[in-house]
Amino acid sequence: MQLLVVESDTTAAEPLAPRLERHGHEAVTVATGAEALRAYADAELVLLDLDLPDIDGLEVCRRIRGNSDTPIIAFARKGADLDRVLGLQAGSDDCLDTPYEFRELMARIDAVMRRARRPPAPAPAPAEALSVGDVCINPGSREVRLRGRAVDLTRKEFDLLYYLATHSDSVVTRQRLMADIWGDTSANALGPRASRTIDTHVSSLRGKLGHSGWILTVRGVGFRIGRGG
Repeated sequence: MQLLVVESDTTAAEPLAPRLERHGHEAVTVATGAEALRAYADAELVLLDLDLPDIDGLEVCRRIRGNSDTPIIAFARKGADLDRVLGLQAGSDDCLDTPYEFRELMARIDAVMRRARRPPAPAPAPAEALSVGDVCINPGSREVRLRGRAVDLTRKEFDLLYYLATHSDSVVTRQRLMADIWGDTSANALGPRASRTIDTHVSSLRGKLGHSGWILTVRGVGFRIGRGG
């Protein structure tokens, strides 16, 4: 598998490539955001340090995600909780604290690639545009409009909103969301990191839709679609 390692600290990046190659991968290392934006098209997975010298790593993540479904694992300094949240909101598929254990990195690469390679589930009926209150969701164009105004959502945010809207008659559990939206059916689907991933996307959706009432939390169970404020 072709990996792109984006790391401004070359003393950290150079030893990583040979270790990845010993595990059967091909690794290309770049040190700046500009180089990453030129090189990511050839990669099957991007390992992205959020601390870059030229372009903010979050912006690099957003640009890659805006043009490609290439999986991204971001790296944030240990204890930088906000960076991890922003990294997920920018479109990364996972975010790992640095320094990290190499075995954990390999496990996360495997998990992200399993989800990325899984064929997408067919969109539930109806396939035509779906309205929930003042929100119109079009699965064909993957557009969302609130009272006629376009709402800019990431890929996962759209999937989450549409999934909840098409299951409006039920409360959807966290485990079911991790399985059907993130493709994670492992024991980790009920862990704290999975919960943070869901909570981050729910919070971002509420903010973009302008009211927490669009997605309702059912304590101890999961989430269901609401009608806004």
